[in-house]
Amino acid sequence: MTCARPGCGGTIRDRWCDVCGLAPARATESATRARRDRAPAGTPSAKPRARTGLARARSAARPQLGAGLVQVPAVPASDPAEAVLADPRLAEPRRHCGRCGGPVGRSHGGKPGRTEGFCRHCGAPFSYAPKLRAGNVVAEQYEVAGCLAHGGLGWIYLAKDRNVADRWVVLKGLLNTGDEEAMAAALAERLFLAEVEHPNIVKIFNFVERDGSGYIVMEYVGGVSLKALLAARRDREGGMPGSLPVAHAIAYVLEMLPALGYLHRSGLLFCDLKLDNVIQTQHSLKLIDLGAVYRIGDLESPVYGTAGYQAPEIERDGPSIASDLYTVGRTLAALCLGFFDGFQTTLRHALPPRSQTPLLARYDSLHELVRKATAANPDDRFQSAEEMSGQLYGVLREVVADETGTPVPARSTLFTADFRPRDDEPDRRLLPALRVDTADPAAGYLATLAAARPDELVAILRRAPERTVEVKLRLAQALVDAGQRDETAALLDEIDQDDPWEWRAHWYRGIAALAVGEPDGAAASFERVYRAIPGELAPKLALGVSAELAGNPARAAGWYEIVARTDDGYATAAFGLARCRLACGDRAGALAAYERVPASASAHDQAQAARVGCLLHGLPGLPELRAAAAVIDGLSIGAEQRGLLTCELLRAALELVERDPAAADPAVTVGDHALVQTQLRLGLERAYRALASVAPTAGERTRLVDEANRVRPRTWT
Repeated sequence: MTCARPGCGGTIRDRWCDVCGLAPARATESATRARRDRAPAGTPSAKPRARTGLARARSAARPQLGAGLVQVPAVPASDPAEAVLADPRLAEPRRHCGRCGGPVGRSHGGKPGRTEGFCRHCGAPFSYAPKLRAGNVVAEQYEVAGCLAHGGLGWIYLAKDRNVADRWVVLKGLLNTGDEEAMAAALAERLFLAEVEHPNIVKIFNFVERDGSGYIVMEYVGGVSLKALLAARRDREGGMPGSLPVAHAIAYVLEMLPALGYLHRSGLLFCDLKLDNVIQTQHSLKLIDLGAVYRIGDLESPVYGTAGYQAPEIERDGPSIASDLYTVGRTLAALCLGFFDGFQTTLRHALPPRSQTPLLARYDSLHELVRKATAANPDDRFQSAEEMSGQLYGVLREVVADETGTPVPARSTLFTADFRPRDDEPDRRLLPALRVDTADPAAGYLATLAAARPDELVAILRRAPERTVEVKLRLAQALVDAGQRDETAALLDEIDQDDPWEWRAHWYRGIAALAVGEPDGAAASFERVYRAIPGELAPKLALGVSAELAGNPARAAGWYEIVARTDDGYATAAFGLARCRLACGDRAGALAAYERVPASASAHDQAQAARVGCLLHGLPGLPELRAAAAVIDGLSIGAEQRGLLTCELLRAALELVERDPAAADPAVTVGDHALVQTQLRLGLERAYRALASVAPTAGERTRLVDEANRVRPRTWT
């Protein structure tokens, strides 16, 4: 069979082209499909957990490195030949026996350690001397330029592919040809890794041999490892634990997750994600070391990993998707916090206290995300790369909004948009609602339900053709609205028994607690939702509502601030923030909160009207009165609402001159009325009578006329 790739013309021998080193395109594609079809769905060591709620977090396609939100500095292109080591020598502390792990090749008696020999503990041979030299040609195709680095499976060489336009490639050799586990890992790469094709994963081209040693031929990725970036930053900071800007760190991890998701869907696990194995090229990232890749369901192959990154259950249960995502969480922690003390020892499965890490104290959502990714129980972690990516993107939005002062709105895949808010008090009925999972068998049925009274909807849902989790959740909402507290609790307990990780049950527990006036109990439930989906804004908004109803405006303001700052589409958060700041005596902060509702929002005029009330709150002075008048003048509102605001303004102005007669000034106007009692009373009288003329009831009309008569200035007639 002749290779059909453009410009090649080689012959396919043993599934590989003898010229370009690639597999035929059709064979690769069909093999990949077959592999996906037979790949096990879960880990071999534990029963897969149900994921009806948690697995629903999905991430939309986003631009390359930076996720469209962050400008990550590009790595300049460089000449590959400049990366060749002048004196390839592995430092003695890194020399260990491949069989027993004991130290080998160490200095003794003033003499340098041997680079080749036998382990004194188990007798296994070892070799740390490069097998290839500059100018060697491997398989009559790859001309060696020299050593690039030493990896877990041996020396890594730079070479030119004579058969394909002298492109640069990398040859990765074995640590020791006598090491059976290392040889098995290399053979495993030869069998299936050439089928892996993803823009963020290094390409495997070929597998060749020379003098009894095997070499994997892979794409040369020019760039800098994330470990090197971190080390350079540490050096610039005078030896302090280096860390990257948090937005950059998150952007890097968001770029890694699609590659891991691709591997997982292909039935593979990366196993050894760490800073060393991620290279930043000019504008993207590459996972570069596939030596530890492991098939899901494989119970025999050796498992490779690195202390500080590897999940605690690996030795007992083997690798899984959850353990792969654990390495992502630890990689994110290293990028954000640097290699903190104990990273690979005492804190290899923990984070430093928040009191010692201001970054985690500042961004609690980031802290919760890393905690979830690195939870001790694999079932408590994220269950897919897509789920983790969706939540991490939400955290990035919070970070960028905080650092730039510019909102980063985005549509949630789990919750509906914000409802039109109330400006006078919090209301649990205005919280975002859960979206129905379209993959649920009853999703179509639920979409057909017409609006009905809560008790009618309860009866309809009890007769649903299928009692799926979505039907149960919709029924829980209807039971809350119908005031059936005991039945709501029983139904949510049933959902918990089916799936203890179903965070949506806790969402409805919180809603039910708010419905009966128990904000502290609601907060406890919403906290659990927040920890499960730390990148979502809806749980933070619910925590703000709970705290405000519990009489804790300072705590509520903290949650409202995060939501309003991140997404200005959440007018409910802006109104709540304004109320809480005003309750704490911060009028300026309250006014600024109302300004966060953009002019394009449907609630903008409502926010500006509320701003008038804020300006007139308490004992306003002349500056506040004039500012309120200007706001009223610029509003596009109906006559009735304008009349109400005008009455409020003139009442406040009248109270000012009555309280402080020296403030009266006929040369100063407020709402087209001179700042003197007579003119203000006349204006207020006319405003009340105008409102009375359009009053909806006789009682309201009478009340307004009485008010007009009460405020009119006294006359002799």
